Amino acid sequence: MAGSRGEFSSRLGFILTAAGSAIGLGNVWGFPGQTAANGGAAFVLVYLILSFVIAYPALMAEFTIGRYSRSNIVGAFTKIEGGKKFSIVGYLGLFCGVLILSFYSIVGGWMISYVFEVIFKLFGMQEAATWAISKAPSANVVFTVIFSLLTIGIVLGGVKNGIEKWATRLMPVLIGMLVLLIIYVMTLDGASKGLSVYLVPDFSKIFDKQLIISALGQSFFSMSLGVGSMLVYGSYIRKQENLASTGALVTLADLIIAFLAGLLIIPAMYVAEANGVQIYDAAGKLIADSNIAFQVLPPLFETLGAFGTTVAFIFFLLMTIAAVTSSISLLEIPVAHMVDDKNMERKKASWISGIAILCVSLLIISNFGALFGLVITIATQYLEPIVGLSLCIFIGWVMNRNSILNELKEGYPEVENSLFYKIWPIFVRFVCPALIIIIFINTTF
Repeated sequence: MAGSRGEFSSRLGFILTAAGSAIGLGNVWGFPGQTAANGGAAFVLVYLILSFVIAYPALMAEFTIGRYSRSNIVGAFTKIEGGKKFSIVGYLGLFCGVLILSFYSIVGGWMISYVFEVIFKLFGMQEAATWAISKAPSANVVFTVIFSLLTIGIVLGGVKNGIEKWATRLMPVLIGMLVLLIIYVMTLDGASKGLSVYLVPDFSKIFDKQLIISALGQSFFSMSLGVGSMLVYGSYIRKQENLASTGALVTLADLIIAFLAGLLIIPAMYVAEANGVQIYDAAGKLIADSNIAFQVLPPLFETLGAFGTTVAFIFFLLMTIAAVTSSISLLEIPVAHMVDDKNMERKKASWISGIAILCVSLLIISNFGALFGLVITIATQYLEPIVGLSLCIFIGWVMNRNSILNELKEGYPEVENSLFYKIWPIFVRFVCPALIIIIFINTTF
């Protein structure tokens, strides 16, 4: 079965791929915005702590279910004793992944549009450059199609020759670009002020209720939890790998990238302010919603003259890579279901799934005002927490304890005596469900 499904060829390949899934626009885009809106360094500190309290245990639940069942989020529950009554959760996860990829492809298209804007400007095509970033329906369609075809093209190649191959190439490029941009921004006026906001915590804000809730939500959603992509990736892990340490390394990689993204964007905001770009609104409130980088960075790049064009190109190429490493894991959710449960050939499954999701994206574009925000709300505020909660309940209360232990022993024979095994079952049974319920109640009511 594993042979026909494919599996990751190396531990590093898996870590880079799983980290790539987690390290999407939620980290490079969402995390800095959340940080700016929630007191800077205080938010960073709480986020780092909560990521290991909620994200790591929940991630381990998905990895364990995936590798034990050697299946996708729908098929996994039919292969584990007591799982059939949870099969609806599998379909909810599948549906959630499809919805997320349908709006994510549009946002990924925006990243590509900014790359094209720079290219058009270089060739003196000012009208085309303006159109590219206009977010007009025609531009949205063109760039969403490009992004979708890029995602399908990678998933077509399979686990080893498609997903792993590209993740192991794209992730080092992403990290390298981030570091280069950080070094450059740190040389500019205003960066030190942003650095202080980002790295020096105001401890009086650490216990702020809204800050804690925001950090909880960001830590959960930034890890691609609650949709089944990590469960699917877990099903491709070789049996000899140590799941506990692999999961910790994926969490750590996710945190490092999020931290680096903040280290770039928060100082860049204050560099922009030093260059005359408005970063506060009329009420003196920081402009820090999800469009923070769109509002602050392009004007900053323009103030940097000719070199700003190069910086803009590198930045939005980085954003595109971050988006693609996540979109391939989202497309793999329905593809794995078709390959595993419907015995469909991978290439056919990739095209059918990819084109079907692209059609949903085009439907959203055709009625953008009504559908875009609605789809995001349904997927991230309702379905993702419900699926994540259900997976924790399943592994904590339903799945046989010996089955879990034996699965973890595959790559870690002494796991039973480890600190991880003494703590993890408690967290996955009690702490994670409680925290996910808190996120759900807060975002809903």
